[in-house]
This record gives sequence, structure tokens and C-alpha cells, in this order.
Amino acid sequence: MTQNKQLESLTDEELIKEFQDNDTIEAYEILVKRYKDPLMNFVFRFVGDRDVCTDIVQDTMIKFYLNKDSYRSFAKFSTWIYTIAGNLAKNELKRRKRRTIFSLNNDEEDRTIQVEDKTFFAPDRVADSQIKGEIIQRALMKVKPVYREVVILRDIQGLSYEEIAEISGLSLGTVKSRINRGRTHLQKLLEKIYKE
Repeated sequence: MTQNKQLESLTDEELIKEFQDNDTIEAYEILVKRYKDPLMNFVFRFVGDRDVCTDIVQDTMIKFYLNKDSYRSFAKFSTWIYTIAGNLAKNELKRRKRRTIFSLNNDEEDRTIQVEDKTFFAPDRVADSQIKGEIIQRALMKVKPVYREVVILRDIQGLSYEEIAEISGLSLGTVKSRINRGRTHLQKLLEKIYKE
């Protein structure tokens, strides 16, 4: 078994330990490969801009590389990397808010992230799915960021309440409350969109 194959069979936590202890660049590359797409999905849903999303995920991976020794084994690696990406995404939203205060016209071009689909679907089903995805994304961007983040982590990324509490630094009760509020707001927005 080659070293790469051996490394690929390791857990995230074992890989980061290998990277920390031995500077094994292959362990870093495997973790980047495992988390690049899920983080792209998370960050895009949070900030709604593909170019910014790509930059944030690249910055996340750079921070991961440069700050590998700040990871502590008592936490899950996924929690640590999502925390980095989430903080960078929140900083971007704060920067945008400061910039748009002086904007008279804030019509941003709608952008969607496209991931190559290796399976075949009928064109009408693909179009319907894309339309629904765009509608959900537009509605999601209208949900306040404090609610949007936890809804994305729970309902799109599939993380547990405990993981979300760790990533966000919030209590479990606050996480559950924000998820419920975010879902309720999103539901109202989607109902309004579908009635139009």
C-alpha cells in the first residue's frame, strides 16, 4: 500500500496530527480535497457570491496551512475548519455592509455556483432543480446572517447541533433557537416567492 493510500484511509484528526507532527504535505492535501467542496457550498450559501466564496475557501486553506499548530485534538477537525471559514465569511459580510451603506443602488448580479453533475437527468428536471435552487438561495440571502449561518450548517451541511454550537461559540439552546427562527423566516420568504 502506497503512502497516499495509507493516508487516505486515516480520519481527519489523524491526518491533521500527521501534518502537525511530520509536515506531511500529502496529509494537508487530502484534507483540502475532503473539505474544499463542502466549504465552497457552505460559504457560497452564506455570502451568495461565487468569486468571493472561492477567495474565502482559499483563505481558509491558507490559514489552515499556516496555523496548523493551533488545532487541538480535543475538537473535531471539521469543527475547526468550518469555524475558520465561517469567521472569514462573517468578516466579508461586515466589509460589504460597510461598503453598501453609501450605495444608492445595491442591485447585485445574481450568481449561482455550478458543480459538475456526473449523472444524467432529464433537461426539464435539471432546469426545475436549478430554478428551485436559485429561489432558495435568493431567499436564504434575505435571512439575517446570524440565522443564515446556523440554518446552512444544520440543513445544508448536515452538522449536529453540538458541532454548530462549537463552531459558532453559542450555547446549544441559542443554536436551536436561531435555527428555528431562521427556518421560520426562510419558510415565510419562500411562501411569498411561490405565491408571486
